[in-house]
Amino acid sequence: MTGSEEMMRSLLRAIGERELLLAAALVAAVAVFSVLSPYFMTASNLVTVLRNCNELFLIGLGMTLVLGIGGVDVSVGVVMGLAAIAVGRLLQADAGALAAGLAGPLAGGLIGLLTASVVVLGRIPAIVATLGLFGVYRAAVFLALGGAWLSGLPTDLTQVLGASVFGLPAALPVVVLAYLLVFVAIRYTPFGLYVLAAGNSEAKARLSGIAVRKVQFAAYVVSGLCCGLAATFYIATYRNVAMTVGGTLALEAIAAVIIGGTSILGGRMSLLGTAFGVLLLRILQNGLLLVGVPSLWQPVVTGLLLLAVLGTEAATGRLNLAAASRHLRLPSRSGAAA
Repeated sequence: MTGSEEMMRSLLRAIGERELLLAAALVAAVAVFSVLSPYFMTASNLVTVLRNCNELFLIGLGMTLVLGIGGVDVSVGVVMGLAAIAVGRLLQADAGALAAGLAGPLAGGLIGLLTASVVVLGRIPAIVATLGLFGVYRAAVFLALGGAWLSGLPTDLTQVLGASVFGLPAALPVVVLAYLLVFVAIRYTPFGLYVLAAGNSEAKARLSGIAVRKVQFAAYVVSGLCCGLAATFYIATYRNVAMTVGGTLALEAIAAVIIGGTSILGGRMSLLGTAFGVLLLRILQNGLLLVGVPSLWQPVVTGLLLLAVLGTEAATGRLNLAAASRHLRLPSRSGAAA
């Protein structure tokens, strides 16, 4: 074995094959859009791409844990919207940047606790429960806004989190810190093993003495906290909340996490892969806009990427479609529950 082959194998062991493929895809996307548009590689555009990643980075972080336990949450975008309203109302009340900023994670964590209670204690399949909650949370957004946008908010948070440090968004270090905290938790504490064990097999995890419900609860609550922190960044960037806030975030988060290597069936997750998946989605969206593709096609591109990844995993045997049907509690052909 040559030195270069040994180095490559060591790199694969340290990072992972999927992550290296995503890194290569990122380089390729950057190269293509740099050729297609003279504006893509400008400093202002690259900062814009990073700034647009903030919310999805955080929501994807929480979704990684939720998918890791074998769950799913399609309400995360609206959860961010509700938390953003709480942040905006405090800013309107002149509560200050610190109080308003902390209100986001607090509100998101409380909503995550509600979601966990419905999914875990209610024993309702996650896809069904969070679809129902999506409708409830969407109605709550409409009622909280009173049918009108929350706009023209004070600039308290914008001055802190919307600024740039050494040319990079000031919020980026907070995102990196959040990823590091979760990485340490899943790598150096029993929590990571518990998440993967619960995602692989709830029954076996219980037989091993793992408090599966507590692990599931923790995953949904952390996801809610991430949505709330994303809401703080959202307000700092846009200073408004629309009634349609977070409409496509759930699809984007699930796509980014699965593209990054986390299994839709649970039991396998990658934080680095999630970060790469978010970057790839945002670069594709930005690049397509710059070359003249309407934003209407962005969800189409995201959906096609997700289908391509799932199709590839199914074809290579990494995803068992029959197991996926049982996992999601989809009806069988005979009409009985699988």
